[in-house]
Amino acid sequence: QVQLVESGGGLVQAGGSLRLSCAASGSIFSLNVMGWYRQAPGKQRELVASFSSGGSTNYADSVKGRFTISTDYAKNTVYLQMNSLKPEDTAVYYCDLSDVLGSHYWGQGTQVTVSS
Repeated sequence: QVQLVESGGGLVQAGGSLRLSCAASGSIFSLNVMGWYRQAPGKQRELVASFSSGGSTNYADSVKGRFTISTDYAKNTVYLQMNSLKPEDTAVYYCDLSDVLGSHYWGQGTQVTVSS
């Protein structure tokens, strides 16, 4: 019922920028946290950034100061602005929404590749 679609990934050189979008459809009973995760080949999926219903944001130390998470409630979309990209940012990026009951909804992922 709930579907998330990520877009905006691509190939960029180190120092470049990308903006990822996550458009949600369907309904969530009560939204709690929106977040972006990433998974590099051979690595575990890790939290990159999150935005809580209370307005708090949280970023992984590795992206702090470079990435910004934001939302557009009218468009039911969450964004991840990525600046000063580094090769170590290369991964598949996933959008995740969770509700107050603990359910998580995941997108299909979008590939981000940063060349050196």
